Amino acid sequence: MGSERITVNGHTMHVQRNGDPSLPVVVFLHGFTGSIATWRTIRSLLEGKVHAVAIDLWGHGFSDKPENSADYSMERQTEDLEQLFNQLELTKFTLVGYSMGGRTALGYATSFPKRIQQLVLESASPGLKTEAERSERKQRDAKLAKRLLHEPFVDFVDFWENLALFDTQKSMSAEQIEEVRKERLSQEPQGLANSLIGIGTGSQPSYWEVLSKQMYPVILVTGSLDSKFETIALEMKNLLPNVQHFSVENAGHAIHVEKPEEFATIIDEIVKQK
Repeated sequence: MGSERITVNGHTMHVQRNGDPSLPVVVFLHGFTGSIATWRTIRSLLEGKVHAVAIDLWGHGFSDKPENSADYSMERQTEDLEQLFNQLELTKFTLVGYSMGGRTALGYATSFPKRIQQLVLESASPGLKTEAERSERKQRDAKLAKRLLHEPFVDFVDFWENLALFDTQKSMSAEQIEEVRKERLSQEPQGLANSLIGIGTGSQPSYWEVLSKQMYPVILVTGSLDSKFETIALEMKNLLPNVQHFSVENAGHAIHVEKPEEFATIIDEIVKQK
């Protein structure tokens, strides 16, 4: 239990586990510029209720930062997660993914559905529908990657946390804001740049066409103030055969950070249903 470093396909992935292994297993995947640390409050709120497994994705936290951006592709990352779960002997679990981690969680679940008890997608997208959209987004992500490598990292973090997507986080407590900023500043620019190129929204496959084939339960969680991802969730809801949607009042993109008690309650309730 606790922190572990596990070798997968020649690279080392950082994992933290807590809670009795006999409890329902919940696996957590963070968003871009995040890490295992983003789930600290949620894991504390769920203590004694679940066996929590939090993972630093490639390029983030204490996991390796491979030099080749191809190692960050959706195909590679989902295959690496499958190998990791084999090593951890996790056969069935609830998989929770936030934003980039949500895209990764969906990618994993479409390839390896047998392990999925439930899939929880927090402020996540199935990708972009057209090649034109993907091409334009890849160009934007490539520019962001260059910024990461050629300007002071603190300037990039200032830019990132001032995106409109995160406006609602400015109403959090000073302590919460500082925690999120500290987590972002702890990252390494090269790892983030490679992540943007390898598994950015423009680089990943689109999963819109396969949503109707996903038979496991899917729980969509969005913030009522995040209109973009509320709209995406409603469109996904129309396509998924086994789905619930929770819209958390007065929350933006990062519900688990902005409204941790509400988010933890959702996880606890859906786990109890199984």
